[in-house]
Amino acid sequence: MAKYDNNFVDELRTRLSIVDVVGRHVPLTKKGQNYWGCCPFHNEKTPSFSVNEEKGFYHCFGCGAHGDIVSFIMNIEHVEFKTALQELADMAGLKMPTVKEKSPERVRLEDSYFDICERATKEYQKLLFEPVGADALAYIRGRGFTDDMIKKYRLGYAPKNNLITNKFGNLKQSNLLATGLVRHGDYGLFDFFRHKLMFPIFDPKGKVIAFSGRSLDGSEPKYINTTDTELFHKRHTIFGFNFAREEIYKNNRSIIVEGQIDAIQMQCHGFGETVAPLGTALTEDHIAILCKSNRNIIFCFDGDSAGQKAASRAASIVLPFVKDNSNVRFAFVTGGKDPDEVLKTGGVSAMKKIIDDATPLIDFLWNWVNQNYLVKTPGGRVQAEKFLDTEIKKITDKKLQFEYEQEYKKREFQEWRSWKKDDKPAIKLPDTDLVTKNTLIYIVNNFENIATQYADFLASLNISFDGNAPDLSWNEKQAEKFIVSLKLQRYRMALEQELKTKTQAMINGENITNEDLADIKKKITDINQKLEKLLYME
Repeated sequence: MAKYDNNFVDELRTRLSIVDVVGRHVPLTKKGQNYWGCCPFHNEKTPSFSVNEEKGFYHCFGCGAHGDIVSFIMNIEHVEFKTALQELADMAGLKMPTVKEKSPERVRLEDSYFDICERATKEYQKLLFEPVGADALAYIRGRGFTDDMIKKYRLGYAPKNNLITNKFGNLKQSNLLATGLVRHGDYGLFDFFRHKLMFPIFDPKGKVIAFSGRSLDGSEPKYINTTDTELFHKRHTIFGFNFAREEIYKNNRSIIVEGQIDAIQMQCHGFGETVAPLGTALTEDHIAILCKSNRNIIFCFDGDSAGQKAASRAASIVLPFVKDNSNVRFAFVTGGKDPDEVLKTGGVSAMKKIIDDATPLIDFLWNWVNQNYLVKTPGGRVQAEKFLDTEIKKITDKKLQFEYEQEYKKREFQEWRSWKKDDKPAIKLPDTDLVTKNTLIYIVNNFENIATQYADFLASLNISFDGNAPDLSWNEKQAEKFIVSLKLQRYRMALEQELKTKTQAMINGENITNEDLADIKKKITDINQKLEKLLYME
């Protein structure tokens, strides 16, 4: 049988959560660190089928069935390996690669790339602690990095000369170029990273696959990263994930910050579950990788307008991944600071408070539309509602999508309608007596769905709904019956007034016909019939 490139299978395992894949066929409940359900491969009443999200496998303690997402699809649907891969690729939104066994030459090439990156890392590490690297070492120590931190994250220094080009000159040029460490120039090869503080970039298994270099002379950009190579793709790589993987599992969440220094400082100060996107904006691939480990994510951004914009984009990206067991929140660092500065000036306790006070996703979106749309105007409210509708539709769990819709409808009713104290003074209409008003307050306070459904009508009454009202012990049907009755009565009053006005106008010789009056009388009769039916409705 032809073999698929292991990289493609690994990509499927990375992008897809085994809990989601298995959960399509088996109802699962989280207990402890694992998810449990009744085994689909043998009959049982007591769940003995366990799914481990972090390790990506399932195991039945009853019949011994064991495997990953690929073997699960093969066994549950009785299909061949290729068919299972195709189904999983469709789920992940990936195109199936050409069936091609990886050649020995391909394996040797990739191993050579890993070897070059590893050797370069060691060279950079050594130079950081030599006189030529003094400026880089002083800078990173000034940022609060201890020697232990420097060694753990394998930081180094790339000198001004062509270190890699000269030292690795005996290697094939094509191999060196493939790592992104060197480039072609007018006079031959030259080092891509020169006079830079070097941050190695690791794959999830801890192998160096690329580098990020920080400027030391004030030149822009501050950071440059290895361009995409056969080993390294920025969209698929999360800085610090190899160190954070176990901590994400232990702490039942991940924290996303904006840069690698912030990520390292957070990891070294008790927030080991912290990671950062690298050299690119946050992508769907980053979220897919993190959700495979855990669906609880805290985004930690600067509190300025750029941070708010980044947070809004992150919210839009994460919504398709949100499930009913997700806890997605947004933390903001204010005062022009970043997590690194907070840890230095306020310590771990200050950073912990920022993380603990993070705003839930549903509240963040609500706050965002209130800050960015003129919700006190009809047009602004329509724009805000359209934005929320668009975002909510990204949630793939239909029940959760419905709950978001209901929650926002309730908030729109409570906060955007005209009876709000801050909007304008309430006007008590003569026909809205105290009993009617108290009844409406009771309904608004106790039946949110009904209040939302009839929000426009309630707003038209121009009365204040603040305060409490006597308990009527009504059910939802009684409450709706009252509002419908009141709505019909007010409509009848308007028609009666219209009939009176037009009758007088006809007497005064205006162009009003008997047909016009008859039409109004028919509408009044129809309303009376509806009210009579409503009276006897249980």
